[in-house]
Amino acid sequence: MPVSTSAETRFLVLGAGISGLAFADWVAGDDYLICEADAEVGGYCKTVLQDGFTWDYSGHFFHFRHPEIERYLVDRMQDQRVLEVMKESRIHWKGELIDFPFQKNIHQLPKEDLLDALHDLYFREAGDPTNFLEMLYAKFGRSIADMFLVPYNEKLYATDLSTLDVDAMGRFFPYADVDEVIRNFRAADNQSYNSKFTYPEGGAIQYVHALMQGVDAKKVALGERVERIDLDARVAHTSAGRSIRYEQLVSSAPFPKLLEMTGVEHDPAVFTWNEVLVFNLGFDRKGPEGVHWIYYPQRDLAFYRVGFYDNIFGTDRMSTYVEIGLRPGAEIDLEATRERVLADLARCGVVDGHELVSWHSVVLDPAYVHITKQSIADTERLRGALAAHGVHSIGRYGAWTYCSIEDNIVEARALAERFAPGAAVG
Repeated sequence: MPVSTSAETRFLVLGAGISGLAFADWVAGDDYLICEADAEVGGYCKTVLQDGFTWDYSGHFFHFRHPEIERYLVDRMQDQRVLEVMKESRIHWKGELIDFPFQKNIHQLPKEDLLDALHDLYFREAGDPTNFLEMLYAKFGRSIADMFLVPYNEKLYATDLSTLDVDAMGRFFPYADVDEVIRNFRAADNQSYNSKFTYPEGGAIQYVHALMQGVDAKKVALGERVERIDLDARVAHTSAGRSIRYEQLVSSAPFPKLLEMTGVEHDPAVFTWNEVLVFNLGFDRKGPEGVHWIYYPQRDLAFYRVGFYDNIFGTDRMSTYVEIGLRPGAEIDLEATRERVLADLARCGVVDGHELVSWHSVVLDPAYVHITKQSIADTERLRGALAAHGVHSIGRYGAWTYCSIEDNIVEARALAERFAPGAAVG
């Protein structure tokens, strides 16, 4: 049946990922329409089932701070087995595995490395840092920074860390003062925001399915991208040739993309990010046991992190995700990169004569946004300007920030509640 060339809706939602679906699920009434450019819902929370392996687009583990949200989602999963996992993460260092975070576990380093780390931590030049790189040196000293924090984050962000804001990772950065570091020598306390995580046996897509139970699937237009938005007329024009008139527009699209769609004047150079190439690899037998992911700061290794689904599920074949940070637009020779990854996994002892029996890859673009002083200022100003026209940009990419998946749900619900009957819309 041909699609009408025009439509009207109270709420036009751009993107059927966690943020967009959480808004549609929570908002009062059913006068909404979701436009999703992809052929499936879920955004980056898609799950691949292949050859007996369960892989996400990357390691999407939910770290709940709001028990009521966790219950709300899990209760909708019906017969799905949901695992509660106490995180076990490690760092690869000189052929050994030490506990994460690095800065609180320097006592596990070889003697000379420990002496360097402890000396530089105590005698660090603690000033008033103006960027992320300076913060690492000021907080932890040169040795801890150079051993792990700088090379790892350079691989993660694929950028010069001196361009990032001091607080680029917000509450997700594992800070520790000297007393905490020394105390950890005898009484280990490696608690972090993600010390415990929840994971459904069917993968992260189960959270999407849970949200979709409150969303009318007939109001989700898959394969339809919003290409242009007329702010004054409140009309969106789509790749399907439709003109959609809306009262309010909720977007989880990458913020610079939304700015392009709306024609709002901005400096594109302010908004930068990296890509992440993810290899999901399935092997014929188990590898390292008792660990959920390992960090790799070494610059001569292709990847910055390797995760182990089999150690979450308790299955008998090694099932991994391998993450590689890239600059936007980087040319990727997939076959050559995969072979390098396999060789590097062998160098690290993750594989030892294992046979690769299945694999999948995906590029996340954008992956991690680069939060700078200018991006913070411009994002706040421009989001405010768009909101005055009834356009609300939310989520990790819509708000151009660093946040958890649960944070996206919290933000989407808060916005939906602003439109509840009797609520004052600011």
